[in-house]
Amino acid sequence: MPFPVDESFIVALETELGVRLPDCYGSWMMDRNGGTIFLAEDDWELHPVQDTSDRKRISRTANHVLKEQAAYQDWIGAKPDTLSIATNGCGDHLVLMKQGDRYLPEVYRWDHETGNLLLCASSIQEAVRE
Repeated sequence: MPFPVDESFIVALETELGVRLPDCYGSWMMDRNGGTIFLAEDDWELHPVQDTSDRKRISRTANHVLKEQAAYQDWIGAKPDTLSIATNGCGDHLVLMKQGDRYLPEVYRWDHETGNLLLCASSIQEAVRE
């Protein structure tokens, strides 16, 4: 279930990653911090940004971006300069690509069987447009 998250947690995530996130992604997560989207003919669970403001939010963000990123990087064929932002529960991930000191806004599907990336949307907002 999506819920808002304070900007300070987005900034903490960027600090931990050492890379800036796209503004559109940060805004989306501040408003919704997780949830389900339909994209590329599949349902995706967005990884929330870790929120340590109270016990309930700690529990609701246990599958946060950094934890899921570590699991994604363990996959054979995971792309090194990508950040997992969602999974379909079958091994595939939605990822952002890193360029220099920031992640780009485009959303890619990483296929766990082939290791290929497929551009799915120009931004998280486009990904959820109805």
